[in-house]
Amino acid sequence: MQLTFRQREIIGIVKEKGPITGEVIAQHLNLTRAALRADLTILVMAGLIDARPRVGYYYVGDDSRSFISEKIQEMKVNDFKSIPIVVKEEASVYDTIVTMFVEDVGSLFIVSEGGLLQGVVSRKDLLKVTLGQGDLHKIPVKVIMTRMPNIITTFLDESVFDAAKKIIEHQIDALPVVRLCAGDPGHEGNLEVVGRFTKTNITRIFLELVEGK
Repeated sequence: MQLTFRQREIIGIVKEKGPITGEVIAQHLNLTRAALRADLTILVMAGLIDARPRVGYYYVGDDSRSFISEKIQEMKVNDFKSIPIVVKEEASVYDTIVTMFVEDVGSLFIVSEGGLLQGVVSRKDLLKVTLGQGDLHKIPVKVIMTRMPNIITTFLDESVFDAAKKIIEHQIDALPVVRLCAGDPGHEGNLEVVGRFTKTNITRIFLELVEGK
């Protein structure tokens, strides 16, 4: 497993000072606890560190696998995905902004008729266009979205661990959970959006495992 610079820093702190709480780790790195949540989750999933309620994080080691690490390798995205938040590609930028605000998400999946993935739009994308010129009611969201094949996706049978690695490595909020339209005439090779896998899903899984649920 290839670790980021921050993740290696976290391991060093936990190895030297553990057991240690997430809040104290964040203080050492001059970051907020929320900013470290995903990295800590990935390291626990990988079996490099572990955590106990009311105790904190402690070093496990590269050759040892914790109970949480073993379980997370067995879990599939299909069992933990959320309902996808989608917008039709014909929608205006204005309507897309309203949807993002109402749904309180960091990114939206843009789909065609039949729910086929066409693109992804983030808060940053929408902020950029609002700072420019033009009537947001007349600009279609497909003009500003990130298109395939530049979209990171996950599949129903992919492990939660592998999906979580994608989120961390690509520094994104969410992955569209997709299904290949292999037998649908006219749509062969297209991807149907069937779910959403996010940092929130990862955190919830981690907390449930730590609490023994």
